[in-house]
Amino acid sequence: MPLQRRLPKRGFTPLDRVVFSLVNISQLDVFESGSAIDVTALVSKGLIKSDRFAVKILGNGDITKSLKISANKFSQSAKDKIIAAGGSVEEIA
Repeated sequence: MPLQRRLPKRGFTPLDRVVFSLVNISQLDVFESGSAIDVTALVSKGLIKSDRFAVKILGNGDITKSLKISANKFSQSAKDKIIAAGGSVEEIA
């Protein structure tokens, strides 16, 4: 058997890859209107498991409450829906 078939196959994992914890805006209905939402608030409500990874808010679903949300990334549809509901978005580094 040739050498290249005898050796184990190994993939490539980029070192600068950013892993996100994903949250849809439909999941944010558990918060009261006017509250400030950050990573620790998401962990305390059980929407993400830990604050180890960056948080990205996705625009799946609808939001009816005015919320002030701080996260690492937002999708464009999520930004539009949050602002249309009277809330505000803040991207943190």
